[in-house]
Amino acid sequence: MLDVEGLALTPADRDLLREPAVGGVILFSRNYESPDQVADLVAEIRALRSPPLLIAVDHEGGRVQRFREGFSRIPAMRHLGIEYDSDPESATVLARQCGWLIGSELRAAGIDLCFAPCIDLDWGVSEVIGDRAFHRDPDIVADLAAAFSRGLRSAGMAAVAKHFPGHGAVVADSHLTLPVDRREYGDVLDDMRPYERLIGNGQVAGVMLAHVVYNEMDDLPAGFSSYWIGRELRSRIGFDGAVFCDDLSMKATEAYGSMRQRAKRALDAGCDMVLVCNDRRRAEQAAQALGDYSNPLSLVRLARLHGTGHVLRESLRASELWQQANSAISRWTERPELELNA
Repeated sequence: MLDVEGLALTPADRDLLREPAVGGVILFSRNYESPDQVADLVAEIRALRSPPLLIAVDHEGGRVQRFREGFSRIPAMRHLGIEYDSDPESATVLARQCGWLIGSELRAAGIDLCFAPCIDLDWGVSEVIGDRAFHRDPDIVADLAAAFSRGLRSAGMAAVAKHFPGHGAVVADSHLTLPVDRREYGDVLDDMRPYERLIGNGQVAGVMLAHVVYNEMDDLPAGFSSYWIGRELRSRIGFDGAVFCDDLSMKATEAYGSMRQRAKRALDAGCDMVLVCNDRRRAEQAAQALGDYSNPLSLVRLARLHGTGHVLRESLRASELWQQANSAISRWTERPELELNA
């Protein structure tokens, strides 16, 4: 899965996206100007290949919401956790509405997939996770993430939980360096409990791995680790959906070879799709080097992630469901104690 340069496809984008090893596109803020523009860009991408490429975005709410003007403002998930502490029923309803609103608005633009929910535990040490986490309590995280995922699914979008087995207990930011989590296995089990519940209940179709080393269990980052993918996620937890390796351009992966070598490591460890973002030269190298790679089971898993149903944006915004969800979240986010810009 790769990115594209701007608001419309360039000839270089088109050539790259036609490479057989490319299976999807992830969009960023630079690819967004308005709902109509991004819908046109998505249609351009979709027309390039048959079957079409998977189109995704990070749009989980709070500071990780790529499209803003023309889309509903979604709060950071921590605020749902705060609400849960005082009113679990209200927080669960709001979580479902957030998921539905995100999914519905993205599906109206033709986007298949949002990399959400983030179900890392809030251990109070990770700035890169921070308010993206629902809560510290794994059971509360599971409750809210399940409601959020039900909302996504009812909008025609699959849920992709991240960052397995958990990114919330390390200070370092994997965008900038390689974090090492030195906890013992029994401590990391807490981080995996939300995955166990969501996967056990069939509520997530994808999982994204953390670029974190858990050195008591394995010397490799989770995205390159057959221990975490094969033994823990597939065998012990029983996950049979799509596994994503987070962006291989992140600094955490630099010690593990060329971009081609990193991509091959992740695929060999059991990932179904790898992301290479914001580095066109190395993305081209990886796509060309992996041109003959094929995994039929991965193709089946990834095919399940294509969005279903489609509604025109105007019809969506005129619907009673959209108006109710947007009004509920707007009233809630306007409460001064939430401090959404903090």
